[in-house]
Amino acid sequence: MSPFRTSKLVALASLLAAALSPPSLAQPKPSAPAKTPAPAPAPAKAPTPAPAPGAGMTDKVIKIGVLNDQSGLYADMSGQSSVLAARMAVEDFGGKVNGTPVEVVAADHQNKPDIGANLARQWFDVDKVDVIVDVPTSSVALAVSEIVKGKNKVLLDSGAGTVELTGKACSPNTIHWTYDTYALAHGTGSAVVASGGDSWFFLTVDYTFGQSLEKDVADVVKASGGKVLGSVRHPLNTADFSSFLLQAQSSGAKVIGLANAGGDTINAIKAAREFGITEGGQKLAGLLVFISDVHALGLSTAQGLRLTSPFYWDTNEQTRAFSKRFAERNGGRVPDMGHAGVYASVLHYLKAVQALGADGDGRAVVARMKEMPTEDPLFGKGSIRADGRKLHPMSLYEVKAPGESKKPWDYYKLVRTIPAEQAFKPLAQSECPLVKK
Repeated sequence: MSPFRTSKLVALASLLAAALSPPSLAQPKPSAPAKTPAPAPAPAKAPTPAPAPGAGMTDKVIKIGVLNDQSGLYADMSGQSSVLAARMAVEDFGGKVNGTPVEVVAADHQNKPDIGANLARQWFDVDKVDVIVDVPTSSVALAVSEIVKGKNKVLLDSGAGTVELTGKACSPNTIHWTYDTYALAHGTGSAVVASGGDSWFFLTVDYTFGQSLEKDVADVVKASGGKVLGSVRHPLNTADFSSFLLQAQSSGAKVIGLANAGGDTINAIKAAREFGITEGGQKLAGLLVFISDVHALGLSTAQGLRLTSPFYWDTNEQTRAFSKRFAERNGGRVPDMGHAGVYASVLHYLKAVQALGADGDGRAVVARMKEMPTEDPLFGKGSIRADGRKLHPMSLYEVKAPGESKKPWDYYKLVRTIPAEQAFKPLAQSECPLVKK
């Protein structure tokens, strides 16, 4: 090969090598040193998806069961009026919680513990009810509370009176909302003793509520220096009180304490008037009286009765506004304290479920209800204690004479208001296992 061709091939090879050299192998210029490359940004995390509306709600519906007396002696103080109260609470809340619809169902426990317990089981196991409300008749309430605890659901009791619901039989799944026998005893009982009624004879309905009420009032009477001269028990839903009233009359007691409720209280007071017992100087003390009882008796018969209640429809503008709406849908009848308790407890339950974002764990819902202050147009501001006792003031009222009433259902005049901390049993005296001492 000639020197010329050889030099030409060498030149072409040099050009080809330069063209194929990767940029990273090229020599950097001394005057422009290479910069350290910036680290690559971390890959962005995918956003956590927000829970769908109602994702924490069981069965895609929140179901409230109103369990009470729909046809017996407690129907006026509970019954369909309590169902209406629950529905009005749901409507006023907006009908849904976090997008989940709220439904209200109802059943009649007939004031029988076994029927109440069976209905509760069916509601939880078959109908998927989340919370039971109202439940008058203390024996039924105690039975239902046990079922609720075992199923980890919620009981909001407005209608029963026994202090055992927040005492030995307290439950992390139960709240006792409206009143109890301790509050009645320290309201009506104390007032009657203070006005000179220092000797008592009790006419007591023979089941848990009556026994609890008699005991609590008797304790107040004795602590105030008074005497209990005796008592007689009568069956639930008694029509003829003549023999019981004759025993009370013959005792010579200044006060005949009626440790009963509803139709039994009405029948006992009517019979006492017919026998002339009050004309003979003895006084009647209705220890649990509802406005529906006063309406059934009439002011001419009920005038002068003293009673204790946390709610009266004509208290202020808020109670009057609610009661007007309620009466328009309730045949003209205003709410009593039991109906008010159903409304307020359901409203607070819905607030707690909304804050929790779930309804499946009854204990968690009740715990949240206890954490949150209570506030509603019927009871105002309040709270719920560790034992499940809802706290609010109680008021002592006297039934007006016919000439004092100026409008329909204008039945009460206020005697005094009892602060919440005085109205209910002190927590330090509680026998509830949930209370830390």
